[in-house]
Amino acid sequence: MTCWVYRSSRKDEMYLYLADKDVFDPVPEALLKAMGRLELVLELTLTPERSLAREDVNQVLANLRGQGFHLQMPPRLTPDLYHGE
Repeated sequence: MTCWVYRSSRKDEMYLYLADKDVFDPVPEALLKAMGRLELVLELTLTPERSLAREDVNQVLANLRGQGFHLQMPPRLTPDLYHGE
């Protein structure tokens, strides 16, 4: 399955995967507003055998088929804290 990946201008490392290029109709309006301007960054062919760095490819495929989009959230970052010697 081919999908298109868009980067959010407001949230670092937040990406929106779409089943159809430039078809934002399936995406809730509130989510589109929260993401700000979207920039197309990648056209990607997904298969169950393909691995993705931060997402489960089968979940992405299921979301694309079921709702027409998949939202990749930024990773949760835990700061390294200095605890003394």
